[in-house]
Amino acid sequence: MLNMLYGRIAESRFAQLADGVQRVLGREPRDFADYVRTTAATGVWHS
Repeated sequence: MLNMLYGRIAESRFAQLADGVQRVLGREPRDFADYVRTTAATGVWHS
C-alpha cells in the first residue's frame, strides 16, 4: 500500500495547487526555505 502511495506521489498524481493557505492566513504562502532562514536568524533554535 505504501509503495503504491509513494509511487503516485512520485508521479505527481496529487500535484494540485490549492488556495487553502491564502484563504486561512490571508496572505500568500511562502517557501519553507525562506521560513527557515527567517526563523534561524532570530536565534530561537540555538541552545
